Amino acid sequence: QLQLVESGGGLVQAGGSLRLSCAASGRTFSSYTMAWFRQAPGKERELVARINWSAAVTYYANSVKGRFTISRDNAQNTVYLQMNSLKPEDTAVYYCAATPRASGVVGHYDYWGQGTQVTVSS
Repeated sequence: QLQLVESGGGLVQAGGSLRLSCAASGRTFSSYTMAWFRQAPGKERELVARINWSAAVTYYANSVKGRFTISRDNAQNTVYLQMNSLKPEDTAVYYCAATPRASGVVGHYDYWGQGTQVTVSS
């Protein structure tokens, strides 16, 4: 089992920044692809960004490219999402997730955090 706990969400004005953290415990964190997903009310859960085990490969959704940065610290068992230039449409619950695969498909992720709310006011 891998336990994931997110933190860092909150209320911010448009144009502001937040940094989300996801602390992992349990199995070998460094062997997993990690990702951030988000889900807004009435919408499907969508992939925001993912990072491979070595941090050598990252992927971003077009909607956040150039504004968000995913990173990981395998020594601290933590993955981060730095969010800059936030927009009201970024408002959602953000989830940290882990998979042993190199995948961005929601169904391929075996472990999920409880989610953290990000609200961007206009």
